[in-house]
Amino acid sequence: MSAVPTRSDLGSLPVYVPGRTVEGAIKLASNEVPGGPLPSVAKAIVEAAANVNRYPDSGCNALSARIATAVDFPVAQVAIGCGSVSLCQQLAQAVCEPGDEVLYAWRSFEAYPTVTQVANARSIKVPLAEGDVHDLDAMLAAITPRTKMLYVCNPNNPTGTAVRREALERFLAAVPSTVLVVLDEAYREFVTDPDVPNGLEYVTPHGNVAVLRTFSKAYGLAGLRVGYAIAPENIAKALRQVFVAFSVNMIAQAAAIASLDASDELMARVKEIVGERERVRKELIEAGYDVPDTQANFVWLPLGEETPKFAEFALDHKLVLRPYATDGVRVTISTPEENDLFLAAARAYKA
Repeated sequence: MSAVPTRSDLGSLPVYVPGRTVEGAIKLASNEVPGGPLPSVAKAIVEAAANVNRYPDSGCNALSARIATAVDFPVAQVAIGCGSVSLCQQLAQAVCEPGDEVLYAWRSFEAYPTVTQVANARSIKVPLAEGDVHDLDAMLAAITPRTKMLYVCNPNNPTGTAVRREALERFLAAVPSTVLVVLDEAYREFVTDPDVPNGLEYVTPHGNVAVLRTFSKAYGLAGLRVGYAIAPENIAKALRQVFVAFSVNMIAQAAAIASLDASDELMARVKEIVGERERVRKELIEAGYDVPDTQANFVWLPLGEETPKFAEFALDHKLVLRPYATDGVRVTISTPEENDLFLAAARAYKA
């Protein structure tokens, strides 16, 4: 045992709990898409792998330029990270001084408490409103002079619920200009409701809005870890300043570029997942479950005290779900065959 002391608050650091993997069971716990990389993306991965004896481009210059073209923003407003969760931590490190406050809904993305505390900031959790949606009025009321940043996960993980345009615009107009609003849009590609706005619309009109996106979900690169932020130029620059050098590897960069080049094919896959999402939700409601409207690639069952029991019942049926204490269970949308197995188990639970 080393005599070197570590931070005194590590014992209270919230631990991110990933979705479980159980040998022989179907994993519906981590919001991964079921299909592997497209042939063109797989080819780019293989070609990049031939050069892994070299360091990657630490500035992610080619990827940044490709993203800038895709989203129609200057490259100076693009910052790359090792998944959008890494960018969450970089934002807290770049914006917050020790003791500053970071505000977010709860329950929301489970990494927010961890990345906030790692940056020596203080978490302010605002409970979701009825229907498991963001309570934007309560979030506004929770802002103090120490608030430096707030997250709006839209669609929200793990509930799948989304903030609509009128509510979001009213909220953004009321947030002080000194508070950075981070629109975490990891599931943006799965949104079908036209009233759920594209957060990129608000980056230019507001000087305090940043948008996070990822290649882990719709683009199917969860195992390669790459995401990006579109932000005001000074915020994007700060993100690059606290970036861990070489943390986005060359395979991830090549795969992300190839995925953007194949976006039409990938979005066809997304359309299939969305269709399954609607079918699964409809059949769960018919089976007697309360399932909020979801704009992501998963459904949320607010089961309360029954949460652990339901998750164990599913595991007995060789299905790994994502339970959240006594709040509810998140279920990733997969192939029609795997979704049918989950629906059969859900019906059996009610029998």
